[in-house]
Amino acid sequence: MEKIFNTLIDSFIDNEIGIAENFLSLSLAGHLRDNIFDLYKGNQLLAAGTGNNSVVNHDKLVRSDVIYWLDRKHDNQYENDFFDLMDRFVLYLNQTCYTGITGYEFHYTMYEKGSFYKKHYDQFQNSGSRKYSMIMYLNIGWKSGDGGELCIYQEGVPQNVAPENGKIVFFKSDELAHEVLLTNVTRMSITGWLKAD
Repeated sequence: MEKIFNTLIDSFIDNEIGIAENFLSLSLAGHLRDNIFDLYKGNQLLAAGTGNNSVVNHDKLVRSDVIYWLDRKHDNQYENDFFDLMDRFVLYLNQTCYTGITGYEFHYTMYEKGSFYKKHYDQFQNSGSRKYSMIMYLNIGWKSGDGGELCIYQEGVPQNVAPENGKIVFFKSDELAHEVLLTNVTRMSITGWLKAD
């Protein structure tokens, strides 16, 4: 995994947007995708809002995805495997880049056909704890025309990232505005943030 970690970190250093293929193995991505489908069938995915616990706004004209927070308390083998991977990455990131990350939070994300998330930043106005944003994709066979690309703006210039299975995208939460373009098929990911006190 260190090779993939280095690819992600090096591309972030070079371009302010870290991208690496196969961050999630085919096996782990498949199990996490199955988890999302099970949660969806059980009506456990909830409409996402904007803001944090103290200020939450649900506006389907801004974002229309549904989410479910991951938690070790669920005692789900594959969520725990994912958290083990994140622990390894955070340790490596702190050791090599001295980032001072002390925690994280992640949720499953599903964009049903016709869903989107308008241009935004991931840093809350009333809290600066989110330092890095991470999106890991769970979409097998994504092709051009399926939509749902992540569009990141650097100095006003858009860059589209295809939401392909196993790929990770990594960037500073307070620096780059981004949006999820209209999706024409169901689009799934794990989305989250590395945090520092």
